Amino acid sequence: MTYGDPTELQLFVVLDIFGNNDLVISGNNDDAIVSFKEYLSHCFHMKDLGTLKYFLGIEVARSPTGIFLCQRKYTLDIITEAGLLGAKPASSPLDPNHHLPLVTGIPLSDSTQYQRLVGRLIYLSVTRPDISYSVHMLAQFIQTRVQEHWDAALRVVRYLKGTPSQGIILRVDCDLQLYGWCDADWATCPLTRRSLTGWIVFLGNSPISWKTKKQHTVSRSSAEAEYRSMATTMCELKWLKGLLHSLGIGHLRPMLLYCDSQVALHIAANPVFHERTKHIDIDCHFIRDAILNGTITTRYVNTSSQLADIFTKALGKRQIDFFLPKLGIQNLHAPT
Repeated sequence: MTYGDPTELQLFVVLDIFGNNDLVISGNNDDAIVSFKEYLSHCFHMKDLGTLKYFLGIEVARSPTGIFLCQRKYTLDIITEAGLLGAKPASSPLDPNHHLPLVTGIPLSDSTQYQRLVGRLIYLSVTRPDISYSVHMLAQFIQTRVQEHWDAALRVVRYLKGTPSQGIILRVDCDLQLYGWCDADWATCPLTRRSLTGWIVFLGNSPISWKTKKQHTVSRSSAEAEYRSMATTMCELKWLKGLLHSLGIGHLRPMLLYCDSQVALHIAANPVFHERTKHIDIDCHFIRDAILNGTITTRYVNTSSQLADIFTKALGKRQIDFFLPKLGIQNLHAPT
């Protein structure tokens, strides 16, 4: 594994696109960072706030273990605006037996409140992978929301009430290796019968990318749905590998992709095409080529240990509590 040329100067600037005129400067050379800030101070009237602690609603805390990112203040603002500061916390974001797509009724007369709440939850999921599935479900009813959808959104807020300080930790002990976990829930949408893809990518032990997304086409088997999920996660892994390469981090070892479908893994390893693979011909070539050239290595993981499971369905409290520490999610203000 190479980390790029250590003598090569690298300077990164993150701009605030929301009009607050804030920016974050990072790099691998302290002297270059100081010189760059001095240059900016000559060009513009600016104030150096020191080490990053808060940016775009994301709070940053450092420790010998790593960097902790959370949105505690943003979460409390959501709870306050919803009027649920005194409400009893919910044990899970959504009812595991919910039937939100099938709910019918008269749409809410005022959609602004629902749209605003869902929009804020979407941004909150930047540091809260545990609500990714819930937000995905709620976002589908922006135009056709009814009272049950609003109640489900408030349940997510009541779940946040119990864990407002929860966030992700970017650990120091990182091997800079990419690991992907993918899962699919076959024909989960009762209206379109399209499957749901969920994946999460780790850099070492740190979660850096995750998503819940409905597949574009209907899969005729669970193996097909799982294989499409593998292909989607593979695209994200390759993009992240290219991004890390531009930052001076190279990968000599294959990226690891974990899947709980043995049939999908056998299709990826078997060069023979048959009836089961004719509908996913392009995905088959895409993943097989990546395996043959050493870009990725696929691994089987038991369904009970599939970390991406939390992105494809509503889980109960016991399952959520099992997955959270494995996903790199911690509560900085939790009692010890």
